[in-house]
Amino acid sequence: MQNANPIDTLIELMARLPGLGPRSARRAVLYLIRKRGPLLAPLAKAMQAVADSARECLNCGNVGTSDICDICSNPARGTGLLCVVEDVADLWAMERARVFRGRYHVLGGTLSALDGVGPDELRIPQLKARLATESVTEVILALNATVDGLTTAHYIADALEGTVTLSSLAQGVPIGGELDYLDDGTITAALNARKPI
Repeated sequence: MQNANPIDTLIELMARLPGLGPRSARRAVLYLIRKRGPLLAPLAKAMQAVADSARECLNCGNVGTSDICDICSNPARGTGLLCVVEDVADLWAMERARVFRGRYHVLGGTLSALDGVGPDELRIPQLKARLATESVTEVILALNATVDGLTTAHYIADALEGTVTLSSLAQGVPIGGELDYLDDGTITAALNARKPI
């Protein structure tokens, strides 16, 4: 960001967003400038509010505006079901489907020997601690159907074997698929057809 021009700086920053390259970022910035009053100013204000207030839930790892997220603080969500997901985007995808009424645990990634990500770099110790203190009857492993996702699911299943009922998402999630890219019907079918591990 060597440019002193704020428009160029905004384009450079926007180009870093997933799915946007330099050309798409330029088009988006031009659109925002044209809609300065109804869109750019409120967007800047909303982004500043998120920058000031967003935090990770101390319990599950979700993103919200308080130390404990709305899902964890909702007593109606304490059903004994705990859905383990890779990241917040996957949690939001599950919530978008509106079929799961339990609570979540966000790992913050998957195990990856190539990237040097082991169990302690993920929120696996916190998962074990939650199982010791919460009334969890079933853990649903809703991890992406990738090599790293499957490896992580097997690791967690081995670590939790004999302590709680374990299940995983079933039909509808293709091998190599990621939850954030699935439609609501596919997520619903996969959750309803989960199977023991």
